[in-house]
Amino acid sequence: MLAETAANIHRASRGCYGIRRVHAELVHGLGIPVGRDQVARVMQDTGLRGLSGTRKRYVNREHLITTEDLVNRNFTATAADQLWCTDITEHPTREGKVYCCAVIDVYSRRIVGWAIDTRQTTALVLNALDMAVDARKPHQTVVHSDHGTQFTSWAFSNRLRDAGLVGSMGTIGDGYDNAMIESFWGTMQVELLNRKKWKTRLELANAIFDYIEIYYNRQRRHSALDWKTPESFEKPLALHALAS
Repeated sequence: MLAETAANIHRASRGCYGIRRVHAELVHGLGIPVGRDQVARVMQDTGLRGLSGTRKRYVNREHLITTEDLVNRNFTATAADQLWCTDITEHPTREGKVYCCAVIDVYSRRIVGWAIDTRQTTALVLNALDMAVDARKPHQTVVHSDHGTQFTSWAFSNRLRDAGLVGSMGTIGDGYDNAMIESFWGTMQVELLNRKKWKTRLELANAIFDYIEIYYNRQRRHSALDWKTPESFEKPLALHALAS
């Protein structure tokens, strides 16, 4: 029964999926030939709705370039580990704020490195970068960031050089110059952070771990990836590497 299957998909998505992603899961995941309009009617009849929310609008304040911008808002890549984007977000709990730094691979939208702390320090971004480097073993990957003090620090620049990576920064105060990672933060805000009041930092840290590693990287389908998950989008590359 289509209604029951759609409800199961919606439940498995933690209540995040709307019509497009439920339809994608039916067609691409389960091989059920069904039209999007039919899925829309079923979801409307059963009261199933995806999450939606507004994302920040950015206003250009300054355009002072202190480090070369190698991306120029062209967030495309033809292979894994060509271009990474990184940034920090924060969210409150009753105990205080939690800070999360993430590194996203533009090619597959996969979060390849991340770290959580109670302070917004250089150590936070170094831990996220180290996780990405250890997991991916990249070479000459461009790492694009904003001009936060953590990313302009000597320690971060030195770690990039030591790992054979290439730094890149957009203009100051312009979120569109790091739109790929900002889009991820907006998605996580809607699908996780804003859905409840968080009591402790540990509770939120565990939820962020689960969201990134279990749900986002492995289960959440992306329209830009032909409705594949980041993990499944990269699988052909891994199989090709093994064969060669």
